[in-house]
Amino acid sequence: MRRALALAALAQGHTSPNPLVGAVVLDRDGRLVGEGFHARAGEAHAEVGALLQAGAAARGGTLVVTLEPCCHHGRTPPCSEEVVQAGIRRVVVALEDPDPRVDGGGIRQLREAGLEVISGVLREEALQQNRAFLHRVRTGRPFGMLKWAMSLDGRTALPNGASQWISGPPARDWVHQLRSGMDAVIVGGGTVRVDDPLLTSRGRRSPEPLRVVLSRSLDLPDQAQLWDTAVAPTLVAHGPDADPNRLPCGPDGLGLSVCDPLQLMEALAQRGCNQVLWECGPELAAAAIRQGCVQEIAAVVAPKLMGGTAARTPLGELDFSAMDEVLQGGWHQCEPLGHDWLLRWRIGS
Repeated sequence: MRRALALAALAQGHTSPNPLVGAVVLDRDGRLVGEGFHARAGEAHAEVGALLQAGAAARGGTLVVTLEPCCHHGRTPPCSEEVVQAGIRRVVVALEDPDPRVDGGGIRQLREAGLEVISGVLREEALQQNRAFLHRVRTGRPFGMLKWAMSLDGRTALPNGASQWISGPPARDWVHQLRSGMDAVIVGGGTVRVDDPLLTSRGRRSPEPLRVVLSRSLDLPDQAQLWDTAVAPTLVAHGPDADPNRLPCGPDGLGLSVCDPLQLMEALAQRGCNQVLWECGPELAAAAIRQGCVQEIAAVVAPKLMGGTAARTPLGELDFSAMDEVLQGGWHQCEPLGHDWLLRWRIGS
């Protein structure tokens, strides 16, 4: 199963709206004879690739797979039928698929065909690997991560707005790698006006993730790096009062009936996004948190003091008035990035 999980991870950032899945086939003597992973939506599922590689050696053997085989017709035929036809005797599954089209049906179909099915092997590792897919299926919204870089005293910019660079090169390289695993990267109109960001993985992924600008009024510059869609696709989402004629040349437009993070996330889920990265300013970040659109925060903390009572901080108002109201969570990761520290924190866990 650890090998199957490692295979699944090879497709990080490429399978949405599908999950990450890896599979291994062992012959009747326990020897590895086939393996595969789901590379991207529309292509062969992991089980099919592993069974194809194993060929006749799969008969009487064991299939080890990180997610319950599907049992419905989508872009590809049901994997459960392929498994039965291959003559597999035993199937070992890490995690049940909560997709309503599956939801235990794949395992049930295999058992009804006489196969032995063992489930729950390395379940926690599989949950972690597919947390974004599982979150979207259960909530109808992508898994949201909010990222910022700040000084030791909690500043993200000086009072005059200067912010480049708070973190060092290793931390910036980490951000590029982080983006490569995302389906979309989101900023507000203010970030476009002030920072003119590029928001790409710097070639670590092809195609690049979708770049999204959320703008209530479409008060945006005529020229910006984000408008060059030859570099990466860009979507500009706006509110009902904005004039669509003010959309910049190049990006696609998306009109929202309410210009807020929640409606944007629902729209991105409809476009097949499992996981998104918020790289926005403090007011939009706070709004995303208030509306439940952020599940994890990644903060890069630099060993610098910036000072200034008017200096910008990562978050706007969250409307708390007592300490027992504040959001609580649990540390997910703490590690050095060059001279900086990366702190990852899960909301509510």
